Amino acid sequence: MLRSLFVGTALAASAILVAPLVSGGAALPGARPAAEGASVVAVLDGRAASTTEPVVEMLQRATWSSVDDDAGTAEVAPAAAPAVESGTATAGASSSTSTSTSTSTSAAPQPAPTPSSNSNGSTAAASGGTTTVQPQPSGPAPAPAPAAPAPAPTVTTPACAGMPGGGTAGAPGRTSAGGVAGTTSADLAQFAQRYNEIRVANCLPPVPFANIRYDSCMEDRLFWMAEDPSTDPMSAWGHIGSQRSDGVPSVGCDGNLAGGSNNSGTTVAQKWWDSSGHRTSLYKPTYTGSTAGVCVLFAMTHGGVPNEPYSFTRAASRWVTC
Repeated sequence: MLRSLFVGTALAASAILVAPLVSGGAALPGARPAAEGASVVAVLDGRAASTTEPVVEMLQRATWSSVDDDAGTAEVAPAAAPAVESGTATAGASSSTSTSTSTSTSAAPQPAPTPSSNSNGSTAAASGGTTTVQPQPSGPAPAPAPAAPAPAPTVTTPACAGMPGGGTAGAPGRTSAGGVAGTTSADLAQFAQRYNEIRVANCLPPVPFANIRYDSCMEDRLFWMAEDPSTDPMSAWGHIGSQRSDGVPSVGCDGNLAGGSNNSGTTVAQKWWDSSGHRTSLYKPTYTGSTAGVCVLFAMTHGGVPNEPYSFTRAASRWVTC
């Protein structure tokens, strides 16, 4: 009788705890459907329970948890059903030995921040809500475009004057007392032509042909030298101050001198240009005034005494103001 009373009391307690779940129509997780006519205890785990503790714990673990994070709401699956250790239940014991797993609500671990690159090449790293921008080293500054070369300055060279027109006035063709032939018109014309050709070639303004003239004063001095009775052609040769072999005093006018065999008005004009001292005196390259008032005087003799041939000449010329 006592055994029947103990079992009946335990069944009554179990029925009281299970009744709310059955009457509400909600089944505990993991519970198997009860067959018609089966006992309420068999619906829970198929074995008779010694106490009500496993039933209470199963009610607690039926609660579902959810955690909000930045990615949304994630459901946490219910924990496994409590496992009841096997053993012999003792009536009247204060508690039964069982192993259970409790469920705690915690946030899911957050993934580590991932660095990202912005549009200007910098890398941003999120750490504790703070964004640090690390600028990337920039490349060398582009070299400045080379400046366009300045155009070379235009040098305007004045056009050189051409040969003038006209001609020389001519020469009288005198003969000295000793028989020495004097300046001819051909001598004067040849000299005038070559003289202006040289000037034009060197971009010097030419002298008007009418201003290149025969000069009788210089011709008188050339006659004095040519009539020296010495057989040395160099006797009495030179500028004012030279001495003749017979002691006759000097006459006439001085000038730039040129002499020798086979000379002409053309050759003596070139010789005077080729000599720097005579060029400065007769051509005056640095002269910047007008040549309209310039006169170039000329004279030439052919032969000499006692035995100089006609081809042996003496010439003189000078630059004067007309």
